[in-house]
Amino acid sequence: MPGLIQESPYKHITIKELAPTFVAEVGGVDFSRPVEPEVFQEVRDALAKYGVCVFRDTGLDDTRHVEFSRLFGELDDIKPYLTNGRKPKFPYYELFDAGNLDDADNVIPIDSPRTHYNKGNGLWHVDSSFNPRRASYSLLLAHTLPPPNTGGSTMFADTRTAFDNLPQDLKTQLEENNYICAHSLFHSRKMGSPEYFKDLNPLEYKMTKHKLLQTHEPSGRKNLYIARHAHHIEGLSPEKSDEMLDILINFATQDKFVCEVEWEQEGDLVIWDNTCVMHRATGGSFEGVYKRDMRRTTVHDGSSTAWGLNNVGDRKLGFVDPVVAKAMDTNAKA
Repeated sequence: MPGLIQESPYKHITIKELAPTFVAEVGGVDFSRPVEPEVFQEVRDALAKYGVCVFRDTGLDDTRHVEFSRLFGELDDIKPYLTNGRKPKFPYYELFDAGNLDDADNVIPIDSPRTHYNKGNGLWHVDSSFNPRRASYSLLLAHTLPPPNTGGSTMFADTRTAFDNLPQDLKTQLEENNYICAHSLFHSRKMGSPEYFKDLNPLEYKMTKHKLLQTHEPSGRKNLYIARHAHHIEGLSPEKSDEMLDILINFATQDKFVCEVEWEQEGDLVIWDNTCVMHRATGGSFEGVYKRDMRRTTVHDGSSTAWGLNNVGDRKLGFVDPVVAKAMDTNAKA
C-alpha cells in the first residue's frame, strides 16, 4: 500500500530541501512588488524550521532589498564604522559591503589590508555576536558574481542539530554550567590573519557577552551559540576555554551538519538566522581577479536574549584600532 502523501504546510511558497537537517531553497515569492503578509509569514515559518533560505534570481535592487529586510525588524547600519572620514559606499546606511571591490569598483588586491581583514570571514562565525545587541537574520544579495567554478560559495553549519547530537556528558556540562562567552571582532580578525594583526590585542577592547547554550525562540530548540568571534568562556582557564570552543565548533562543523550554498546568478538572495546557524565565506581563484559584489542587510535580534549579558541600549563599538580601521578601508594600500 503506498505511503500517505503529506500536504505541504505552505500555501504560498515552495520548498526544496538542500540538506538533511536544515537549509531550503524557497520559490513562489514575487519580489517585484511588496511581499504580501501571508507570503512573508510563510517565509518566517520556513526560516524558523530550516535556519537558511535560498531565493534564486530575485531581481532585487538596493531599495527593495532594504525594504524587504525591514519586514524582519530593525536594521543594523554601518555608521559606527565610517571612521577617518569614510563615506558610505552604497545609497543606504543599512547595506554592508560583503564583496571584494574598492570604492572605484576595482577588485581589491589579495595583499591589501582589506583582504587581510576579510580573512576573518572565512572562519566559522555568526554575524554581530561581537555587538551588545546581536543579529538575528542576515540577508545577503548577489549583485555581481565571478565566473562559475572560481569559488565564492557560502558554508552553513546547523548548530541546533549539532547540540542534539552532542555526547550526553557534554550536553549535561553545558546545561549545568550555563557558560558565558566573551565575543570580540578584533579576536576573529587576528585569528584570520595573525601576522598582519600581530600587534592587535583584543583584550585591550571591550567584549560583549552572550550565553553559549540558548533556546532558539522561533523553533523552541536548544542551540549552540558559538563562533570564532568568541574570545573565551568566562570562568575557564584560557587553555580549557580554547579547548571547549574548539571541541564545540569542530563538532558542529562536521560534514553531516554542514551545507554549502552555491551562488548561481545575480539576484540570488540567501537569508540565514544567526541565532541557530554558523556560516563562513569560502575563497577561490576569483580572489584578486574577478569582481564579486555582495551586499548584506542585518536585522537586530528581537528575542529575549538579544542583548545577552550586556546593558540594553549599549552602543556597538566602531573600529577604534587604527590597523583595523585601515583594513576596513576598501581603498587602503598595503
